Amino acid sequence: RAKEIKTKLGTLLQKPDSTIDFIIPYPEKPEKPTKAQKPSPEEALQWRDSLEKLLQNPYGFASFRSFLRSEFSEENAEFWVACEDYKKTKSPVKMAEKAKKIYEEFIQTEAPKEVNIDHFTKAVTMKNLVEPSPTSFDMAQKRIFALMEKDSLPRFLRSEFYHELIK
Repeated sequence: RAKEIKTKLGTLLQKPDSTIDFIIPYPEKPEKPTKAQKPSPEEALQWRDSLEKLLQNPYGFASFRSFLRSEFSEENAEFWVACEDYKKTKSPVKMAEKAKKIYEEFIQTEAPKEVNIDHFTKAVTMKNLVEPSPTSFDMAQKRIFALMEKDSLPRFLRSEFYHELIK
């Protein structure tokens, strides 16, 4: 019951893109990368070698994220992006705000988009957040990266959408 209420509150607290979105909700459309950014089959084939190459390519990342969304496991990619953004933050005040938001959204038990990390990693991350620094989420981010690399990437590489890109 508490998780249900928390999820509903989280949904209500999210800022709508526009007022009309708030009044007339509609199902999210998967992000379609623009045609101009579409990689060559050779470039897409390189994604098999490394998740990093896939994540660095805007079209590849958008494709991977759409795939994860279709499997209801987009939180890992969202967490990874949030950590990358967090590391670029210079202001200690903003860093503390972002750290709190990331913790509440992805790390804490029963978070709306809770990522699957072990208790030790969660404990280390919580300890790091006492004094937030650019490396506060490093261990958790590495664990999620490894999870995406071992689990999500192979499924993406077998997906129909990926096979269309390498034709």
